[in-house]
Amino acid sequence: MPTRGGTNVHMVLPPHYLHELPVEAEERLSKIFQQLDIDGNGRIDVHDLAQALHQVGVHKRYAEKFLQQSDSTKSGDISLAEFIHYVIEHEKKLRLQFTHLDKNKDGKIDLEELISSFNKDLGIKMDRAEATKLLQRMDRDGSLSITFNEWRDFLLYAPSDDIHALITYWRHSTYMDIGEDMGVPDDFTSSEMMSGMWWRHLLAGGIAGAVSRTCTAPLDRIKVYLQVHGTKHCNIRSCLKYMLREGGIYSLWRGNGINVLKIGPETALKFAAYEKIKRFIKGNDSRELGIDERFIAGSAAGGISQSAIYPLEVLKTRFALRKTGEFNGIVDAAQKIYAQGGLKNFYRGYIPNLIGILPYAGIDLAVYETLKNRYLRSHSKNEQPAFWVLLLCGTASSTAGQVCSYPLALVRTRLQAEVSNTHSRTMIGVFQDILQTEGFRGLYRGLTPNFLKVAPAVSISYVVYEHFRQALGVNMT
Repeated sequence: MPTRGGTNVHMVLPPHYLHELPVEAEERLSKIFQQLDIDGNGRIDVHDLAQALHQVGVHKRYAEKFLQQSDSTKSGDISLAEFIHYVIEHEKKLRLQFTHLDKNKDGKIDLEELISSFNKDLGIKMDRAEATKLLQRMDRDGSLSITFNEWRDFLLYAPSDDIHALITYWRHSTYMDIGEDMGVPDDFTSSEMMSGMWWRHLLAGGIAGAVSRTCTAPLDRIKVYLQVHGTKHCNIRSCLKYMLREGGIYSLWRGNGINVLKIGPETALKFAAYEKIKRFIKGNDSRELGIDERFIAGSAAGGISQSAIYPLEVLKTRFALRKTGEFNGIVDAAQKIYAQGGLKNFYRGYIPNLIGILPYAGIDLAVYETLKNRYLRSHSKNEQPAFWVLLLCGTASSTAGQVCSYPLALVRTRLQAEVSNTHSRTMIGVFQDILQTEGFRGLYRGLTPNFLKVAPAVSISYVVYEHFRQALGVNMT
């Protein structure tokens, strides 16, 4: 079969393969080679391979490993002959491993065979939930069993034929979906909990969050200012001019230090609470949580973490609204806020904040799951979504959650900003004041800068997370 460069495969294959390679296999492998040969020069280098693998959802780090295994001439790239030679040998070994896992010899590996092979034969502890996830990753027809062709196609780029290495590739070849950590914490498999992969993921996410918040801090401060002092005549431009005139360029980052500082305790508390609540809901069952159960667990975990770190939320708001010279650091600010009204000053706006968690987490999760499932229905199950798909789903779900919970967030911020304790208002009172003086639109003051920061925040978080995920060796299922 001619390739794009016009070379016939029979002219470049080693002689002993001429009688071994069926026409169908020759056509299949030549087609795969053409898909991998991005620049069409008849050879595959590491750049071709990394780009092609990324398109089918395989992490680019496997490109170098695959090339090292298949480049018999050590030229730095591979020809069609080298590719077919390597793949034929690799598929023979894959066939042996498949046969070993196929206990009843029916040509398929089902869930029970997979669990039995992992736990008994291979000594790899794996519960039913993780085994189901792995099976679904390879299963293209939704039968909850995998044929040799599905096994072969998925493990084609695995850099080893050792069964333990194949399982590692099977678990960790795809990149992490970051959308779900916006409202509800991530789920971790038992093996990831035992290996410590979970804390590396949380650390990478925390660093990404810190960088993202710092980069979008000016928009966040403008949002807070408009929520408290916004009028029909006070827009983003006039607000920005006032801030620059009053405190200079650095004043745009007021409150960001505390906003970054609270990432650590908030994430840790939410994760710990979520895991406890998950265990309570599941009991002794190893099943995965349904979307409604995840919503309940995520909302409850968010409420617990917010209750613990809420004083930092109040400090962040007061710093964002402060004038030059008003506070001399966090300790001075905390002392002055306490002197104005005692401990309850640190929990102003707590009720609308707690209520706001429910619509935000629920809508964020529901919209994300809807978009993700719609994508999966129109694509193969082992195909990972491209970056722009992740960005779009994350942005859409976060935006939908914010729109529905925004009035509660605005009321919370206004209550946090109150200084006087003698005329303190209630949540209902603030709602009534806004509707009477500003109308319904008043409940959405500052929404524009909030929207403007969503896309860059998600993009920056994704890029930074990917960088630190690789640096920390985070490979998530």
